Amino acid sequence: MKHTQFNVTPDLYASKGQRFVNFIIDYVVQLIIGFLFGIVIALIINFTQNETLYEWFFVDEARWKDYLFGIVILLIYYTVIESITAHSVGKYVTKTKIVMEDGSKPSASDIFLRTLCRLIPFEQFSFLGDEARGWHDSMSKTIVVDKTKFEAKLKSINDLEELGKDQEHNLIEY
Repeated sequence: MKHTQFNVTPDLYASKGQRFVNFIIDYVVQLIIGFLFGIVIALIINFTQNETLYEWFFVDEARWKDYLFGIVILLIYYTVIESITAHSVGKYVTKTKIVMEDGSKPSASDIFLRTLCRLIPFEQFSFLGDEARGWHDSMSKTIVVDKTKFEAKLKSINDLEELGKDQEHNLIEY
């Protein structure tokens, strides 16, 4: 289907419920990724007998390392998967996707900005307003839409444009 740009209206936005489910699912996926990454690090340390890595990861229990680890996983997870597909695992489940305010697909830099904005303290509370749009949406000019509603509106706009072209073509031939 060809893509027509149009202003995305609030009736196409994903609901707060969908956004909450996205958050929970994506958080669980990030925890699983962190767990698997931890296993890989433990295996590497075990096979290489690297005492420096062992001490850095398992002996020195500085809290900032936990935060840094979580930030790195968040940045990689959202930036990679959403840049490629405009979805995260949670968005696949809830049948939502990310679009720009004009309905176009976001670029990798748009997704990276969106992901960086997730790191703003208390950003999760930005969803408490009327519309289910957080700071990471508004600052990056992206919107999470209900995929079914969005594609239906896109199809109707494209159909109307085609109808208009057919009518214009018929008038010219007459």
